[in-house]
Amino acid sequence: MSDQPARWSRATVYPDMWADPDDDPRHSDGARPEGELATLRYFLTNYRATLLMKCDGLDAEQMARRSVPPSTMSLLGLVRHLAEVERDWLNWITDGDPLPKLYGDDGDPDFDGAVPEQAEVDAAYAALAREQAATDAALAEHPDLGHRLGKDKISVRELMVHRIEEYARHCGHADLLRERIDGRVGQ
Repeated sequence: MSDQPARWSRATVYPDMWADPDDDPRHSDGARPEGELATLRYFLTNYRATLLMKCDGLDAEQMARRSVPPSTMSLLGLVRHLAEVERDWLNWITDGDPLPKLYGDDGDPDFDGAVPEQAEVDAAYAALAREQAATDAALAEHPDLGHRLGKDKISVRELMVHRIEEYARHCGHADLLRERIDGRVGQ
């Protein structure tokens, strides 16, 4: 006997996928982007959706469940962390005073404060949506990927690629966290 959940997927066409192709919201229209900026936005949007899919259907306790000791990583912590990272990126590209940290500076607040309370889960999702929208709006004013922004003069291209990399890496973490919670697997 094992206390580990059995592996499973909702997909029936390809059992190693998260969802059947017709049910996958990331590829609903079948259209592929044209041009570099559209391609970068497409991949960012898909990785953002993947993160939310990995969290779908879980309660507050499951969202806050830690991976393995001594790690403090959890799905809720990832949502909080990516909200904080979005705010950091916005701070990189603005010339004014930086916005304050969402979760503080002590320790590893994105993950340490991920407690199993529904209000915390709801607040994390709201913060992520708000911070994504703010960064997206700021970058929408600069469609030239070579344009350099902020005090460090980071290019829009570099920032877009960095955002995709960050979400992709954490979607990999989310895969493993979700499988440990309830055994659900898939891309």
